[in-house]
Amino acid sequence: MVVSRDKAPTAQETFLQMAQAAGLRGRILITIGLLLLVRVGVFLPIPGIDTASFRAAIQNNPVIGFLDLFSGGGLSALGIFALGILPYINASIIMQLMTTALPSLEDLQKNEGEAGRRKISQITRYVALGWAVLQSVGISIWINPFANNPGPLFQVQVVLALVAGSMFVMWLSELITERGIGNGASLLIFLGIVAVLPTSLGQTLELAQSGDQAIVGRVILLLIIFLAMIVGIVFVQEGTRRIPIVSARRQVGRKLYREKTSYLPLRLNQGGVMPIIFASAVLVLPASISQFTNNPILVQIATALTPSGSTPWLYAAFYLVLIVFFSYFYASLIMNPVDMAQNLKKMGASVPGIRPGRTTSEYIERVLNRLTFLGAIFLGLVAIIPTIVESATRVPTFRGFGATSLLILVGVAIDTAKQVQTYVISQRYEGMVKR
Repeated sequence: MVVSRDKAPTAQETFLQMAQAAGLRGRILITIGLLLLVRVGVFLPIPGIDTASFRAAIQNNPVIGFLDLFSGGGLSALGIFALGILPYINASIIMQLMTTALPSLEDLQKNEGEAGRRKISQITRYVALGWAVLQSVGISIWINPFANNPGPLFQVQVVLALVAGSMFVMWLSELITERGIGNGASLLIFLGIVAVLPTSLGQTLELAQSGDQAIVGRVILLLIIFLAMIVGIVFVQEGTRRIPIVSARRQVGRKLYREKTSYLPLRLNQGGVMPIIFASAVLVLPASISQFTNNPILVQIATALTPSGSTPWLYAAFYLVLIVFFSYFYASLIMNPVDMAQNLKKMGASVPGIRPGRTTSEYIERVLNRLTFLGAIFLGLVAIIPTIVESATRVPTFRGFGATSLLILVGVAIDTAKQVQTYVISQRYEGMVKR
């Protein structure tokens, strides 16, 4: 996309236009209503379970706390939405990996237009359904000892309830994306994080009231890191490299139009919040499987790959590698240097000092690789620094509200705000055309 030097609307102008745009108000109300519906479903319990004994068994379990990130507390509450949006996220990861590996799927996505994208979305739903069934079977086996009447009938009921709940959440997330504001899956994870934020902050601040000066100092250090992380995340999400683009001079009749300079904006972090969500989803997989199978080896792996586990350095290293991988992977899906160079050539535009065509695509690819590397490393460091500090100070990073939560929270907020601003601008231009 080529942009010019047009001034973007201020936050105050955007807010006033939001208040005046009836279509945007409706989208915001739909989004809020659907998110509230999801929160209600989280606390609708699966019937037939001894809740007291179950909660006693999972108390202070770091793996459950990590899994709750994607269900907004639904797993520990054993609600019908306990799976949350996780099956859909895992299905999306699988489909995106398969799209790059299978030429037929790649052709469907790139060359079949809207019909192809709808077909891939349909396949993703089927994969999500299969994943939800597998997870539900695992959960039914896991919680069977806590049932009032344990047995096959209870397990079948649990599987049906959880699969239905997961498919309903997936449908709501797609509804938010289509008729609301923002990405539905990201907003559902955002909602789950916001739900546990007050409790997490309150529990950590209680440590500062213990009177121990050493603990007070460590909590203050964590708060400073917390604020610095917000600044760092905004920098990564908003950082942009603008490549100058010069349009060739044109002669229309007797008039000769001068060269016009515009810019091709390349973001420091092309994938936005998705590399973080995908990396977190992969880290959750061993935890999910270990809880349902009780395999001692898987339990050890899952514990090692949680922020508060036995080996936080291993978690940090693996998390950093995953963020870098998914940043490159997502950048390759979103940006195609060859297509960008061809589009510039068709428009009669070029990068100063760079020959059009293949040379331009190679130049854009080099710039993209450098930006993606810097953005991925910076994003990864922001993600793992709190884990390292927590390990050194022995003060929990906001009791479950760690770097992953903050990265997703700030990233989704920025992406949603941008979509609102884009919608406001489009509404303004539509109004100008109608006049």
